[in-house]
Amino acid sequence: MFASREKSPMIPFIEFAMVVLILFWAVPTASAEHLFKGQTIYVPAYSHVYHGDRQQPFLLAVTLSVRNTDPVHPITVVAVDYFDSEGKLLKQYLEKELKLNGMASAEFIVRESDRTGGLGANFVVVWKSAEKVTEPIAETVMIGTMSQQGISFTSRGRAIKEE
Repeated sequence: MFASREKSPMIPFIEFAMVVLILFWAVPTASAEHLFKGQTIYVPAYSHVYHGDRQQPFLLAVTLSVRNTDPVHPITVVAVDYFDSEGKLLKQYLEKELKLNGMASAEFIVRESDRTGGLGANFVVVWKSAEKVTEPIAETVMIGTMSQQGISFTSRGRAIKEE
Protein backbone atom coordinates (compact mmCIF):
# COMPACT_ATOMS: atom_id res chain seq x y z
CA MET A 1 0.00 0.00 0.00
CA PHE A 2 1.55 3.25 1.10
CA ALA A 3 5.21 3.24 1.89
CA SER A 4 6.19 5.12 5.04
CA ARG A 5 8.77 7.82 4.64
CA GLU A 6 11.45 7.93 7.27
CA LYS A 7 13.10 11.22 8.17
CA SER A 8 16.70 11.51 7.27
CA PRO A 9 19.01 11.69 10.33
CA MET A 10 20.40 14.91 8.85
CA ILE A 11 17.09 16.83 9.15
CA PRO A 12 17.47 17.77 12.87
CA PHE A 13 21.02 18.98 12.20
CA ILE A 14 19.91 21.07 9.22
CA GLU A 15 17.02 22.56 11.24
CA PHE A 16 19.41 23.43 14.07
CA ALA A 17 21.90 25.02 11.65
CA MET A 18 19.14 27.14 10.11
CA VAL A 19 18.03 28.41 13.54
CA VAL A 20 21.63 29.31 14.43
CA LEU A 21 22.08 31.20 11.16
CA ILE A 22 18.83 33.11 11.65
CA LEU A 23 19.85 34.07 15.19
CA PHE A 24 23.33 35.08 14.03
CA TRP A 25 21.88 37.54 11.54
CA ALA A 26 19.17 38.78 13.92
CA VAL A 27 21.33 39.51 16.98
CA PRO A 28 23.16 42.85 16.84
CA THR A 29 26.93 42.63 16.87
CA ALA A 30 29.78 45.14 16.75
CA SER A 31 29.12 45.85 13.09
CA ALA A 32 30.91 48.55 11.16
CA GLU A 33 28.10 50.99 11.97
CA HIS A 34 28.88 50.63 15.69
CA LEU A 35 32.62 51.21 15.31
CA PHE A 36 34.20 54.64 15.50
CA LYS A 37 37.50 56.40 14.75
CA GLY A 38 36.87 59.24 17.20
CA GLN A 39 34.29 61.17 19.17
CA THR A 40 33.68 64.16 21.37
CA ILE A 41 31.82 63.06 24.52
CA TYR A 42 29.87 65.30 26.92
CA VAL A 43 29.87 63.93 30.50
CA PRO A 44 27.72 65.56 33.22
CA ALA A 45 29.47 66.13 36.55
CA TYR A 46 28.23 67.58 39.83
CA SER A 47 30.70 69.27 42.18
CA HIS A 48 27.76 69.64 44.58
CA VAL A 49 24.05 69.03 44.88
CA TYR A 50 21.58 70.84 47.11
CA HIS A 51 19.81 69.39 50.12
CA GLY A 52 17.22 70.62 52.59
CA ASP A 53 14.72 73.45 52.38
CA ARG A 54 17.49 76.06 52.48
CA GLN A 55 19.28 74.51 49.52
CA GLN A 56 22.48 73.82 51.40
CA PRO A 57 25.28 72.61 49.07
CA PHE A 58 26.40 69.02 49.60
CA LEU A 59 29.98 68.92 48.27
CA LEU A 60 31.01 65.98 46.09
CA ALA A 61 34.25 64.53 44.82
CA VAL A 62 34.04 63.72 41.11
CA THR A 63 35.91 60.94 39.34
CA LEU A 64 35.79 60.88 35.55
CA SER A 65 36.57 57.44 34.17
CA VAL A 66 37.42 56.97 30.47
CA ARG A 67 37.41 53.29 29.47
CA ASN A 68 38.58 51.79 26.21
CA THR A 69 36.10 48.98 25.56
CA ASP A 70 37.92 47.66 22.49
CA PRO A 71 39.73 44.43 23.41
CA VAL A 72 42.48 44.86 20.79
CA HIS A 73 43.00 48.38 19.49
CA PRO A 74 44.25 51.38 21.47
CA ILE A 75 42.56 54.77 21.53
CA THR A 76 44.17 58.15 22.08
CA VAL A 77 42.52 60.59 24.47
CA VAL A 78 43.21 64.01 22.94
CA ALA A 79 41.51 66.28 25.49
CA VAL A 80 39.78 66.14 28.88
CA ASP A 81 38.35 69.57 29.70
CA TYR A 82 36.30 70.54 32.78
CA PHE A 83 33.63 73.27 32.55
CA ASP A 84 31.46 75.02 35.14
CA SER A 85 27.69 75.57 35.09
CA GLU A 86 28.10 78.68 32.93
CA GLY A 87 30.21 76.87 30.32
CA LYS A 88 33.48 78.46 31.43
CA LEU A 89 36.56 76.26 30.97
CA LEU A 90 37.97 75.58 34.44
CA LYS A 91 40.71 73.04 33.78
CA GLN A 92 42.40 71.17 30.95
CA TYR A 93 43.50 67.84 32.39
CA LEU A 94 45.84 66.75 29.59
CA GLU A 95 49.08 68.44 28.62
CA LYS A 96 49.72 65.79 25.97
CA GLU A 97 47.68 63.05 24.35
CA LEU A 98 47.08 59.90 26.40
CA LYS A 99 47.16 56.42 24.81
CA LEU A 100 44.80 53.83 26.28
CA ASN A 101 45.51 50.25 25.22
CA GLY A 102 42.68 47.80 24.65
CA MET A 103 40.53 47.42 27.79
CA ALA A 104 42.56 50.10 29.65
CA SER A 105 41.11 53.06 31.53
CA ALA A 106 42.14 56.45 32.91
CA GLU A 107 40.73 58.51 35.76
CA PHE A 108 40.55 62.26 36.34
CA ILE A 109 39.62 63.74 39.72
CA VAL A 110 37.85 66.90 40.92
CA ARG A 111 38.44 67.25 44.65
CA GLU A 112 35.48 67.44 47.01
CA SER A 113 36.67 70.84 48.25
CA ASP A 114 36.59 72.27 44.68
CA ARG A 115 33.29 74.18 44.46
CA THR A 116 34.02 75.87 41.14
CA GLY A 117 32.08 73.52 38.85
CA GLY A 118 28.67 73.83 40.41
CA LEU A 119 25.54 71.83 39.81
CA GLY A 120 25.88 72.00 36.00
CA ALA A 121 29.57 71.14 35.71
CA ASN A 122 30.68 68.85 32.90
CA PHE A 123 33.62 67.27 31.13
CA VAL A 124 34.26 67.18 27.43
CA VAL A 125 36.38 64.20 26.37
CA VAL A 126 37.86 64.01 22.86
CA TRP A 127 39.37 60.76 21.64
CA LYS A 128 40.60 59.28 18.35
CA SER A 129 41.92 56.00 16.98
CA ALA A 130 43.84 54.89 13.91
CA GLU A 131 41.46 51.92 13.58
CA LYS A 132 37.70 51.75 13.92
CA VAL A 133 37.01 50.63 17.50
CA THR A 134 34.12 49.92 19.82
CA GLU A 135 32.78 53.00 21.56
CA PRO A 136 34.61 53.85 24.79
CA ILE A 137 32.72 54.56 28.01
CA ALA A 138 33.12 57.93 29.71
CA GLU A 139 31.30 58.32 33.00
CA THR A 140 31.54 60.22 36.25
CA VAL A 141 31.17 58.93 39.78
CA MET A 142 30.21 61.52 42.39
CA ILE A 143 30.74 60.76 46.09
CA GLY A 144 30.38 62.94 49.17
CA THR A 145 30.07 62.56 52.92
CA MET A 146 28.89 65.02 55.54
CA SER A 147 28.45 64.18 59.24
CA GLN A 148 26.94 60.69 59.16
CA GLN A 149 25.41 61.05 55.72
CA GLY A 150 26.82 59.94 52.40
CA ILE A 151 25.74 60.21 48.80
CA SER A 152 27.03 58.62 45.60
CA PHE A 153 25.77 58.36 42.03
CA THR A 154 27.03 58.06 38.47
CA SER A 155 26.44 59.87 35.20
CA ARG A 156 27.16 58.41 31.75
CA GLY A 157 28.59 60.50 28.89
CA ARG A 158 26.99 61.00 25.51
CA ALA A 159 28.72 61.44 22.16
CA ILE A 160 27.99 64.90 20.77
CA LYS A 161 30.27 64.63 17.72
CA GLU A 162 31.67 61.72 15.73
CA GLU A 163 34.72 61.64 13.50
